[in-house]
Amino acid sequence: MFTGLVEDRGTVQLLEKNGSAIDLTLEISELITNDAHIGDSVAINGCCLTVVEINSGTLKFQAGAETLEKTNLGLLSQGDQVNIERPLAADGRLGGHFVQGHVDGVGSIKSIDRDGEWITMWFEVPEALSLQMVPKGSVTVDGISLTIVECQPATFSIALIPHTLEVTTLGQKQIGSVVNIETDILGKYVQKLIPLKLDGFNERQ
Repeated sequence: MFTGLVEDRGTVQLLEKNGSAIDLTLEISELITNDAHIGDSVAINGCCLTVVEINSGTLKFQAGAETLEKTNLGLLSQGDQVNIERPLAADGRLGGHFVQGHVDGVGSIKSIDRDGEWITMWFEVPEALSLQMVPKGSVTVDGISLTIVECQPATFSIALIPHTLEVTTLGQKQIGSVVNIETDILGKYVQKLIPLKLDGFNERQ
């Protein structure tokens, strides 16, 4: 379980094809590497991956075909930066929202509107994902817990403060950039339970 509060940015050192999977080696700060162990979970652009190798200043992960199909990890190149977050400690503060690290799909940046140091971004997403969003609700974009400003069929917007732009990769993105999207788990449960509740109600009529 994660919170969507990015702790660090890593840099792709090596990306190797391994059949239908990839081996991903990231240069990461000592904040993360000194606390890492083989088998640990780490969110990479919001996608939960397992540490399989630790070296000085680097961590190695593997991503399979399903992960590559649902996320933007297969689009990475050497030198690209990614958002990093370790799992929430049992005694830690939940500063963002409940993030599983299970990416639902990808979206793309539709527009970037600047207002001084602030930026409003609009994202295009599959309509099935936008149905799980509400204004002022939470969404995870490339592992970042964000608050939705507006949502429409197949699009939504967020307002980014200077701090978020500085410490995450969103400040480097351009129109058309592909991002990982994870909707709020609460919205998924509500969406599934309402039809079941209605079916039960109709059966009693």
